[in-house]
Amino acid sequence: MYNGTFVSASILDGAGNILPLAYDVIDSENNKSWMWFFELFKQAYGVRQNMCVVSDRHESIIHVVSKVYPTVPHLACIWHLWKNVTKQYTTNSEVLSPIFYSLAKAYTQDEFDKLMEKIENVDIRVEASTEYVYTVNDGLRRFIIDLKKKSCSCRMFQLDEIPCSHAWAVLKNKNLTADAYCSELFKPETIVNTYDVPVDPLPDETEWNVLKSISDEVVMPSIYKRPPGRPKKKRDKPLQELMIGKRRNACGKCGRLGHNRRSCDNPPLNKKNK
Repeated sequence: MYNGTFVSASILDGAGNILPLAYDVIDSENNKSWMWFFELFKQAYGVRQNMCVVSDRHESIIHVVSKVYPTVPHLACIWHLWKNVTKQYTTNSEVLSPIFYSLAKAYTQDEFDKLMEKIENVDIRVEASTEYVYTVNDGLRRFIIDLKKKSCSCRMFQLDEIPCSHAWAVLKNKNLTADAYCSELFKPETIVNTYDVPVDPLPDETEWNVLKSISDEVVMPSIYKRPPGRPKKKRDKPLQELMIGKRRNACGKCGRLGHNRRSCDNPPLNKKNK
C-alpha cells in the first residue's frame, strides 16, 4: 500500500526454522536505502561470532555489506542462484536440479569440477561460478570475465579499461550499468575537468612581448613544388615483389613459357610423361 519495497533480515533458530530479526519498507533497492537498513541493523544486532551474511546477488547488497560488515563473510543464497538458473534453462531444469544442489554442497575442488563437467554435458551455457566471475561462450571459444578485477581472458578489458564485448554480455545479462567498470578517464566528469583550468584571453597584438630573436626570424615557404601533370596512380612495389620479376604464363598446350595456346606450334604435352 506504500508503493515501496519490503526488505527483511532473518536468521535460523536452533530447530532450523526462520526467525525474522528486522524488516522495513524502502523506496527501492539502491545503495542509499540498503546502507540505511544495514547501519541500523548493525546498531541493534552488532557483530557476533561465526556470523555471516547470506543474500541474493543484488549489487547494492554486495556493495553495502562490504562497507558495513567488512570482516563478515558474504555468501550467495542457493535458492536465488537456482531461480536464476531456471529462468534461462527451463528445458533442462529438472536434469540440472540435483546436480546443482550437489554442486552447491561440494566440499572439495575435485568434487566441484566433476559436477561442473556433468552440468556442461547437459548445457554448456551454464556460466556463473562466483559473484564476480563469469564464463561467456563466443562461437567456439570461451572467455572468463572477472568483474571485481575488471578483467577478461581476451585482455581487451584490461588494456582499454572499458568493458569488452564479453564483459558487456555479462553486464547486460545481469542488468548492470557499465559506469562502475569503466576507467575514470572515459567519464564525462573527467573530460569536463580537463577544461577546468582557466584560459586567459590574449591582449591586442600590438601589446605582445615578443623576443627579438623570434620577431626577426623569417619563415620561408616550403621548397617542395608539385610536379606537372597528374599524380601517378601506380603503387610503389616493395623490394620482394620487384625481385620476383614479371610473372610469365605457361602455354596450356605444350607447357612452355613465352606464348599461349592460340599461337602454339609445338606438339601437345604428353600428360603421362609430365
